[in-house]
Amino acid sequence: MSETPVLVAEDLARYFDVSRPLLQRLLSREGRRTLKAVDGVSFEIPKGTTLSLVGESGCGKSTVARLVVGLYRPTRGRVLFEGIELEKARADAETRRRMQMIFQDPYASLNPRWRVQDIVAEPIRAFGMAEGAAALRERVGHLLTQVGLSPLDGEKFPHEFSGGQRQRISIARALSSNPDFLVCDEPTSALDVSVQAQILNLMKDLQQRLGLTYLFISHNLAVVRQISDRIGVMYLGRLVELAPAETLFTAPRHPYTRALMEAIPDLEMTGRQRIPVGGEVPSPISPPSGCPFHPRCPLADARCKAAMPALLAPMTQGDTVVACHAVEERRDPPPAPAGADQRIGTTAIAL
Repeated sequence: MSETPVLVAEDLARYFDVSRPLLQRLLSREGRRTLKAVDGVSFEIPKGTTLSLVGESGCGKSTVARLVVGLYRPTRGRVLFEGIELEKARADAETRRRMQMIFQDPYASLNPRWRVQDIVAEPIRAFGMAEGAAALRERVGHLLTQVGLSPLDGEKFPHEFSGGQRQRISIARALSSNPDFLVCDEPTSALDVSVQAQILNLMKDLQQRLGLTYLFISHNLAVVRQISDRIGVMYLGRLVELAPAETLFTAPRHPYTRALMEAIPDLEMTGRQRIPVGGEVPSPISPPSGCPFHPRCPLADARCKAAMPALLAPMTQGDTVVACHAVEERRDPPPAPAGADQRIGTTAIAL
């Protein structure tokens, strides 16, 4: 497994103007309103590994996914694909071929008026990867077989398949251009648990056989534990913790990460006392000063309210990095190792 990063995000930010129309703003004497969907996210993904981003709905995970593949332009910062800035890299058709995305909803991401063979073949045609109808049909049949479907399924329409089968079609379409890097935007969230396990098994098998690199977006901790090498926890558009997968579950550092672990049901009914996180997620249009988590954090003090914390250590593949004043000043209690690991295990998908 090479340590050379396939993708690097440096201080990535994306702001959206959500202001009301000009006339209404003039009448009410209000200024422009900016939604900070992503506000200074940095990470790197070595070749052949999986980085997962987790967090509550609205924390900016899917926006990061769209920034990484070039669907959004960053307001600040940059994305490097194999050392080349993304905007320059995507000007080359060969680079576009090597970056693909699997979307969240398998019911909305497939054209209902196209047959499956046309859906899967579209990237092949776009990049000129097959000559003649016979070669195209053979390539589509191979892709469908690769994701656990039959070549005969190419004659059907998307509505004739279940949710899990539709997601397999989406994966076949993403693989049709022979990519090296895949962005997976919650590919299992619309599926039931047993089908989730099948899709995750398929993705792990494809990664091992084809040497793929994944950026995996999810809010399901059990899912990301099974597939990830490293996990980044996002809150209100920022990364608050980045750690190896098992380290994050056995010894979480940031108070928000611990709160996520506390939210997992204790199916073994151990009776361990858990402290739920209070309050509501602040608005990304008017975020709080200082640390965005301080209104809900039990360890917050005056410094947390005044200064934005930075990641405490250089981002290396083997280390945990945390953006928290309490961790830096050792105000946080030591992590409780056993509880989170056991409780996650009871809710994890059996692969």
